[in-house]
Amino acid sequence: MPSPLIRNMVAQHAYPVLNADSLQVFLAKHREVVLFFAENPKQFPESDDVAMILPELVAAFCGRLQAALIAQSAEHQLQARFGFATWPALVFLRDGDYLGAITRVQNWDDYLREIRRLLDSAPVRAPGFKIPVVSEPLGNCGR
Repeated sequence: MPSPLIRNMVAQHAYPVLNADSLQVFLAKHREVVLFFAENPKQFPESDDVAMILPELVAAFCGRLQAALIAQSAEHQLQARFGFATWPALVFLRDGDYLGAITRVQNWDDYLREIRRLLDSAPVRAPGFKIPVVSEPLGNCGR
C-alpha cells in the first residue's frame, strides 16, 4: 500500500495510478511521460522523498512531462520491461519509447541535468535484466 505521502501526491496532482493495461492507454495519450515506481515505502523510504520531489520536477519542465504512479501490483512486471534495478525509480518515455531511468533520490541539480539530457536524447532500448550465461565444457562428445 502506498504511503500517505504518495497517496497525497497522487490526489493533489491528479496523477493516475497505472497497471500494465492502463499504462498503454496513458502512453497513447501523452508524448513525454515520467513513471514513478515507488515499491514499498517502508522498505524503500526514499520513495516518500521522491513523492515530494516529483511534482516539483514536473513543474520545472513547464508541463512538458506527464507523471503517473505505477500501481504496486504492476511494479515488478513493469520493472522487468524497463530494466532498472534500484528503487524508487523514475522512468522516462517519449511516444512510448524508453529514454532512461533515474533511481534513488538525487540532488536537485543532478535531477534537472539528467532529465534534460534524457528529454533531449533519442529513445534507446530498455536495458532489461541480464542473465549470466555459463557454458559447460563439451567433454569427449564435442570433439
